Amino acid sequence: MLKILDHLEEWLVATLIAVATVIIFLSVLHRYASGLAIPVVQDWLLSLNMSWTQELCIYMFVWMAKFGAAYGVRTGIHVGVDVFINTLKDKTRAKFVIIGLSGGALFTGIIGTLGFKFVWEVGMRYAVGSTFGFDWPDLTEGPVSPDLEWPVWIFYLAVPLGSYLMCFRFLQVIRSFIRTGQLPHHDAGHVDGLGDEVHIGELPQGGKS
Repeated sequence: MLKILDHLEEWLVATLIAVATVIIFLSVLHRYASGLAIPVVQDWLLSLNMSWTQELCIYMFVWMAKFGAAYGVRTGIHVGVDVFINTLKDKTRAKFVIIGLSGGALFTGIIGTLGFKFVWEVGMRYAVGSTFGFDWPDLTEGPVSPDLEWPVWIFYLAVPLGSYLMCFRFLQVIRSFIRTGQLPHHDAGHVDGLGDEVHIGELPQGGKS
């Protein structure tokens, strides 16, 4: 189950990055191509409304940041100042590490709860109530985004979902640290898929491995 969550997290971030890159490229291409005096083509390009692309990419980057932060906790790529902590004795260092990780879990849990409350009141409550026919009082539809005209609660949902996932990752790291005494560590020089590659310069004389 955790493997599925790990892959889902990675694929979500990678897909958002790829789609946002394509959208930005097409938007820039459209902007410059619209200025070219090409008969028929220029009129067709000017008739296309691409104003929504900037708004969509901004929201996509928000989702990337929230879920990317959770990925960073799991893999240990977040920047941390641990010079003082590493000079302490092992037992004392372990206590400080657990306190720090617990603080991260508490903070992200609070942000997730407040974020969900905000999303619920800003339009999600109306969407759930109207979809399932609940007779809740004071149902308000909530605002929509300026260009896409989509309910903003859909975009803001990244805050509770990403924060709760980050909280779970902190708890996961705490559990692993208590069991093994090791924190997740990211090797900046490592590239996935290249661990077993043999470089030509490293082959014995004669070219045989």
